[in-house]
Amino acid sequence: MTRTIAVLRPEPGNAATVARVIAAGRQVIALPLFVVRPLAWTAPDPADFDGLLFTSANAVRHGGTELARLSGLPAFAVGENTAQAARGAGFDVKASGAGDAAAIIAQARASGHARLLHLGGQERSVDIEGVIAVYASEPMPIAATDLMGLTGSVAMLHSVRAAQRLTELLDSAEMARDLLALVAISPAVAQAAGMGWRAVATASVPRDDAMIAAAGTLVD
Repeated sequence: MTRTIAVLRPEPGNAATVARVIAAGRQVIALPLFVVRPLAWTAPDPADFDGLLFTSANAVRHGGTELARLSGLPAFAVGENTAQAARGAGFDVKASGAGDAAAIIAQARASGHARLLHLGGQERSVDIEGVIAVYASEPMPIAATDLMGLTGSVAMLHSVRAAQRLTELLDSAEMARDLLALVAISPAVAQAAGMGWRAVATASVPRDDAMIAAAGTLVD
């Protein structure tokens, strides 16, 4: 039996992923675990850096007017969706890696860009010197009935925080983890989810289509 896919990422990404799941002919549950809000920040002197790192399109969506002060810096993005958002905001994207942040950082440094500024979320996940939080992902209250509604589904995990939040919610509700299967966007996300799930699959590349394909391998 093909399982329903649960999309847990915040909006507007949630709606975009839901549309892809439906287009793939799968049943879907939309249950955002977080809401993304912009943070006040001040752009540093662009002369102090030789490139920008974007690991999420949320940094572009919520970066505000300060982004314009950095528009002359070349950009490096994790994933094509993030790269498209950066291009739409006027940035010259030099590379958009299909791997994780570490891979695109290595690629940037190999091309001579060693002083990167990472514009990201409040929860720091990239270990480089230049980091500024421009948005925050705040936990959404989740009703017990909505949580129970995930039973038997394949939950798509787009981030380490989503993996941790789902685990915390289930444990707090005393729900067994083996009621759900997981598909993770990366090995790091799968590891963050811990053990005890009915099944776990990891996308071959960090994209929705690969996650949906991986979810298709998890059948009863």
